[in-house]
Amino acid sequence: MILFLAARPVTAPPVRPTAPAPSAPGARRGARARRRRTPRRRLLAPYRRIFSVPGTRAFTAANLLARLPMGMLSVSAVLMIAGSRGSYALAGAVTATGLAATAVVGPLTARLVDRHGQARIAVPATALAVLGSLALLLCVHYDAPAWTLFACYAATATTPNTGGMSRARWAHLFRDDPAALHTANSFEQSADELCFMLGPVLATFLCTALFPEAGTAVAITLLLTGVLLFAAQRRTEPPIAPRAPSRPRSPLRLPGMPPLLLTFLATGAIFGSLEVVTLAYADDHGARPAAGALLALQAAGSCAAGLLYGLLRPAGRAGHPPPHRFRLCVGAMATLMPLPLLAASTGSLTTLACALLLAGMATAPTMVTGMGLIQSRTPADRLNEGMTLAVTALLSGIAAGSAAGGWAVDHLSGPAPGPGLAYAVPATAAALALAITLITTRTGPAAPPTDAA
Repeated sequence: MILFLAARPVTAPPVRPTAPAPSAPGARRGARARRRRTPRRRLLAPYRRIFSVPGTRAFTAANLLARLPMGMLSVSAVLMIAGSRGSYALAGAVTATGLAATAVVGPLTARLVDRHGQARIAVPATALAVLGSLALLLCVHYDAPAWTLFACYAATATTPNTGGMSRARWAHLFRDDPAALHTANSFEQSADELCFMLGPVLATFLCTALFPEAGTAVAITLLLTGVLLFAAQRRTEPPIAPRAPSRPRSPLRLPGMPPLLLTFLATGAIFGSLEVVTLAYADDHGARPAAGALLALQAAGSCAAGLLYGLLRPAGRAGHPPPHRFRLCVGAMATLMPLPLLAASTGSLTTLACALLLAGMATAPTMVTGMGLIQSRTPADRLNEGMTLAVTALLSGIAAGSAAGGWAVDHLSGPAPGPGLAYAVPATAAALALAITLITTRTGPAAPPTDAA
């Protein structure tokens, strides 16, 4: 390499201007093509930069493999139980039980990850969750009593927060580089959207095209394989942070955390209600197969916005502090979320698809900025626990939003507008998130981080 660098400068510059070769037009075309590619390469430079760090591509690929089942497991369980028992009510109750168990067990699992390391805790926790899903599959297949379904699905609550562990690795690698960490967090949020967009589609295809248990079987195989590969990437695993000598405070009690979690709760209600109302709206218009495409457009808009948001500098052009940017993002989400309500009144699925695409573009920047605030306010030795609390708030909001959206479909829909009026639920949830943010966030600069990663 040293010889190459030493030999290169002397001969090349004089030769080019003196004697143009016969292939000069081709060379000029190549130069023009390189100039055209330069802006694209410059645009993607932030992502090339973070993935040039050794080990990042390997743990990211493994984590994506482990994260895809997050969008498959609940849908697969519903289709599997409803298909064999003929009751969506039973299927919904079983998955709701698993969600409630996750809200309790998830932060405890994350606390163990913070104390003992990712590989040491994630693998046995995943193994226990896989055994729970496998037991559920066998109980459904062999027509076991209904109470066994609840017990088995509750055991899946030990599934580790794979997205949180990936974000913790980025936070450790770029702890002194806010711009790179912002890009990495934006990528992670887009990856979440992609997995939750593809997961239900894949689960539905497997359960309907093959057999009802196929979705669960494939999901647990992907989960276990992905976590094992992710845990094997030890060189990027963050070290165990030293614990404070005094009694550590729960992230739930840290300044500024409860309002953030309330905003995540309202944001989850947006996701949950949008899914239920869109399914009902498409079914009412005789286009139930199109519901998946409509929801995929909403997730695609969020995914694209997250990737574009990652190209911006974290401080923004005006240098706004993170709480101010968070208010702007939540405000954009509250502004765009009424669009599906207006589009549904036209009765056109095409118009609704465009509205869902636009409405989804504000959710990823909100989640990226909110997760950044979670990271900055959580001590390093409780980082996984803090991010898992955010995911728990999201899941709780999704459950509440699904229930509220279902109630609105049944009680607010009339013969003329149909279920479209129920899109008022996600619009109201977005307005509630904005109200919480405006009331609770500071107008001055952000508080200094506490021992943050």
